[in-house]
Amino acid sequence: MRSDLTRFYCTAFLGVRVVASGSLQHVVSTVKDTLDDRDLTQLLIFDDSTGKQIDVDFQGKTDDVSGTEVNHQPARRVGRPKLGVVSGEVTLLPRHWEWLKSQPGGASVTLRKLVDEARHAGGKQSKIRESQEATYHFMTAMAGNFNQYEEALRELYAGDLDRFYHFIEDWAPDIRNHIKSLAANSFPGAELKGGE
Repeated sequence: MRSDLTRFYCTAFLGVRVVASGSLQHVVSTVKDTLDDRDLTQLLIFDDSTGKQIDVDFQGKTDDVSGTEVNHQPARRVGRPKLGVVSGEVTLLPRHWEWLKSQPGGASVTLRKLVDEARHAGGKQSKIRESQEATYHFMTAMAGNFNQYEEALRELYAGDLDRFYHFIEDWAPDIRNHIKSLAANSFPGAELKGGE
């Protein structure tokens, strides 16, 4: 089995029930060994970090199985490979370019420092947004037709933990608990209630 299958964690659902959770390698091995071909065609696997569905080709032996995330990132463009640098285009006004060029290290070094500082300062907000997006992707795929889906989604983005939990309370237990897990970082300052 390809080594990249152990790099991220996922959860597999058959209908509204979790059938396996862990590394993609573990999930693939588990479901391939326990489910028949008919069930495998109905199986949905989600990347736990993004909430997005992963396409898995189950044909062949377990070692031959491969997986790719639906809507996965495009391959990285060739830059300066030794440094891992990827070139891009930035449009700035002349006064911005003048200031950047006057900084120690020049424009590129200064831009990288500014981006790193902004990423560090916005880390908490970024974590909230990533959690909300992962929850949104999973909820849309698995609970989009559930009662009070839209209300729950509004409360997710409004940051109201109690109302969010209220709206998902009657949903299928495995789906509800997975949503709670994905939404763990969506509610800053709120004390999260454990899965049931």
